[in-house]
Amino acid sequence: MSKVEVKNIYMNYHTLAAETVALEDISFDVEAGEFVSIVGPSGCGKSTLLNIIAGLIKPSSGEIFIDGELQEGYSSKLGYMFQRDQLFEWLTVWNNVCLGLKIKRMLNEEAKVKIEGLLKNYNLWEFKDHYPRQLSGGMRQRVALIRTLALNPEVLILDEPFSALDYQTRLNVSDEIFHIIKREGKTAIMVTHDISEAVSMSSKIVVLSKRPAVIKKIVNVDFECDNLTPLKCREHSKFRIYFNDIWKEMDYNEEE
Repeated sequence: MSKVEVKNIYMNYHTLAAETVALEDISFDVEAGEFVSIVGPSGCGKSTLLNIIAGLIKPSSGEIFIDGELQEGYSSKLGYMFQRDQLFEWLTVWNNVCLGLKIKRMLNEEAKVKIEGLLKNYNLWEFKDHYPRQLSGGMRQRVALIRTLALNPEVLILDEPFSALDYQTRLNVSDEIFHIIKREGKTAIMVTHDISEAVSMSSKIVVLSKRPAVIKKIVNVDFECDNLTPLKCREHSKFRIYFNDIWKEMDYNEEE
């Protein structure tokens, strides 16, 4: 049984003038522990699909299953990491990380010990009393991820989590975030417009067409080494092969 099953998802938008089909018969599976990326031309509906998987948007038709159970609305098994870190500038790192648990009235001593461990494991403990404005962009993203992990989700939903960072920072941060997700044993589904990012981080890539989006191809990525980091994957001889394979699909869609 797959961790996440996306089954025959359609999404139509209705206006007074016409009906627009955004997603058309989207189906794929995500296994436990997989890192799956969704790529496609700008405006094809990648984030819409991610929000449907997260239970934030109801599709026109189709179903999402988590651990074999039909999902209706948002599931506590999911944790969402947005494009921006969404940190509250007036709260310290510690209070930002604790916020979700406070809202759910789950911030007990056991949870505090876990948060302390996460901050120490990922080199943020000494910054626990700092405010977001005192952190680098990469550190802010780590804090945002740890805040999500504090709620102990089984599946992480990432909507272009590095898009607000400069190129050099996003390379380093993608390495750090990938390491944290793998070390914590989480399943991840990420939307990105960056093919290199998708290839270097993913075990599977779902390539969408232009709108109305259908699945053009599903690419299984295997660099034949479990210990490669995203940065090291970019140096691998197979990286360019995967990149070109996906680029051809993207290029074709935009010229149709």
